[in-house]
Formats: sequence, C-alpha cells, structure tokens
Amino acid sequence: MKKKLRQLATLGMVLISLLILTAVLFASFERPAALIVPVVFACLAVFSKRITRRLIIGIAGAVYSESNYLGDIVLDELNKDGSREAVTVLSGQNLLIGTVVGKATIGALSETHAGNTGNGVMTLDATTPAIANAQVGVYTVKCIAVAANSGTFEVFDPKGNSLGIVVVAATFANQIKFVIADGAQDFIAGDTFLVTVAAGTAKVKILTPAALDGTQTAYGILAGDVDASAADKAGAAIVRNALVKDTGLVWPGGISAADKAAALAQLASQHIISRVAA
Repeated sequence: MKKKLRQLATLGMVLISLLILTAVLFASFERPAALIVPVVFACLAVFSKRITRRLIIGIAGAVYSESNYLGDIVLDELNKDGSREAVTVLSGQNLLIGTVVGKATIGALSETHAGNTGNGVMTLDATTPAIANAQVGVYTVKCIAVAANSGTFEVFDPKGNSLGIVVVAATFANQIKFVIADGAQDFIAGDTFLVTVAAGTAKVKILTPAALDGTQTAYGILAGDVDASAADKAGAAIVRNALVKDTGLVWPGGISAADKAAALAQLASQHIISRVAA
C-alpha cells in the first residue's frame, strides 16, 4: 500500500512539474515577472513530498491510508543510538510502527539430578513449566527435611534466592512449576534436583499479556513498520530513554485496561514515558 502511495505521489509530482514547466515557458514570453508564482510552486513540489502525497490522496478520494511517521509517535528521545536497538520480529506478524512488543527471553526447561539417595522423580509441569518472573539459569531444589515416604525441599532461583519450600507430592509454582513424587527409597537431606531454564529466541512479537516466554512484558516500541508475515525480519525498537505519544502506540486487540497500565509501567521502568497527546 505504501509503495503504491509513493508511486502515486511520484506521478502527481511529475504532473505538477510538467504544469509548472508549461507555466514557466508561457510566462517567460509574456510576463517575466510572472515567473515568481511557478518558482514558488516548484519549491513546494520539491521540498514537500508529504504535502503532495496528501494532496493526491485527497484528490483520489482518500483511497489509500497513510501509516504513521516516527514523529507521530516520538516526542523526544535521547538519541537513536542510545534509545534504540536492533530487533528480530518473529515470523507470522505484520506490525506497524508504534507497536508495543515483548521479547521472548525464556526457552525450554529441563531437569537433571545425580547421586540422590532417594529415587523419587521430579516432573515439570507439562503445560506451563515456566511461569511469571521465571529467570534464565539453573534452579536448585534441595531436600532440607526427611520423612518416611515424603520429604521437604527448598527451591532456590539462579541467583541463590530462596523461593520457598515444597513437600513431596505437592505442586510448587513460583517462577517454575513442578511436582516431586515419592520413590521406593526415601530422600535424605541434601538430595538435589537441578532445573535449567534455557534462554529464549530473543525475538520480539506484539505484546502478549497471557504469554509466559517473556513476551508478556513490554520490551519496547517498534520504530518502523515490519512485515514479517513470511519469515523473521529485522527491525528497530525504542527500548529506553524516550517520550512518546499515547495515541501513537499500537496495542494487541482486546488488551485490558489493567494489562495496558502494567505495560506502560514496564516501559516507564526503562524510561520510556507515555504522554497524552495534545
């Protein structure tokens, strides 16, 4: 659509230029002073392509819709090198400039253990092994209290922070989700399971509040249209230090007011501030 609009605008500029040339030739023979008017129009045609486009659109009956420009979205930014980052847009999407995107930071989960006395097993949740706030790295799940046909385990995140305790046969659901089953041989203190959370693809897609791979968190705002309908495609996103217009942001359809407010707060934590457009 934009390509066709550019072609139409170019054709319009050619026609205007021809008219101006005709006027110049006619005026040069009749009234040299009349050259002022066509020269002014020539300057407008050369330096205001956007005005010419909109004039053509108006004449054509607004057949084509024009996408936003960066100036329709960004009020101010530190500088493009400091505020923007290169991103890869996940295939299957055709996203407009101003789209609020999330980044896939969380990948697959796996469990390992070695040298345990107890032979019970850990089973990661089949549907949502990683839940809100999951971190890339290795979680440690260590037995801290023994009991016949049971046991109590403490869970530590990749940074060594305790996330809580869980007993055998109960479900643990804090960043990661799993169940430890009892085995024929009871666990002893120190028996350990390791849960590794792999890094995600680091590709972006439109903010998805219900996701658990990291794209539920606002990462940035696309700085240009990106058509990744057929395959992953490179683009750029504003990810820090910018002031943006609320009317220029593009959100997923049906997003709730609460999810939108949460996303705006996440952007604000990266110093991307949304302002109500005047």
